[in-house]
Amino acid sequence: MRIVLLGAPGSGKGTQSKLLVKAYGIPQISTGDLLREAVANRTELGLKAKSAMDAGKLVDDAIVLGMIRERLICPDAAEGFILDGFPRNIAQAEALHKMLAELRTPLDRVLLMNLDLKVLFKRLTGRRVCERCGRVFNIYTSPPEALQCDHCKEQGRLTQRPDDKEEVIGKRLEVYEAQTTPLISYYRAAGLLRSVDADADVDTVFKNIRAAVDS
Repeated sequence: MRIVLLGAPGSGKGTQSKLLVKAYGIPQISTGDLLREAVANRTELGLKAKSAMDAGKLVDDAIVLGMIRERLICPDAAEGFILDGFPRNIAQAEALHKMLAELRTPLDRVLLMNLDLKVLFKRLTGRRVCERCGRVFNIYTSPPEALQCDHCKEQGRLTQRPDDKEEVIGKRLEVYEAQTTPLISYYRAAGLLRSVDADADVDTVFKNIRAAVDS
């Protein structure tokens, strides 16, 4: 099963990806992880990516696609994969389609984790992290007792990550919506898109994902 997973920050992609990996025995391929690993290992593509990043530039799509290609020919991806973080726009989607056609591994499904952006905004801006143990809470949906970590108590002060500030989250969601809307139309026209309601508990969302994948 070859899957592209689309979803805004906070939609639950990370959690659902892990469940998909267990259910189908296929790897999750995160472009962010690929970039970090290639740079750390100083591969040819990693050095090119590092050069771009050091210059304050975006990593070229061709470099990212090269990393994805190298990853897809690994034995554990023979039965499929879950691609997370790519594509982000139409140009990348078209380049990915061409590359997968060359590898004779076309996509089976594109799953959209569908969640109202107002709900996402509340989820993300309400997120708080314990400085001591790293547990994550949400002051709106899963508030801790007395605004301190339920595990560490008074020693567990809760803080908000810089990238969870309202102005940052607002911008991230604006960019996501602008980039993803064309992708939804693109993959719907290709007959690959399945939309999953992500505004539910983890088990219910995963049940809906399984139904969408197996349909």
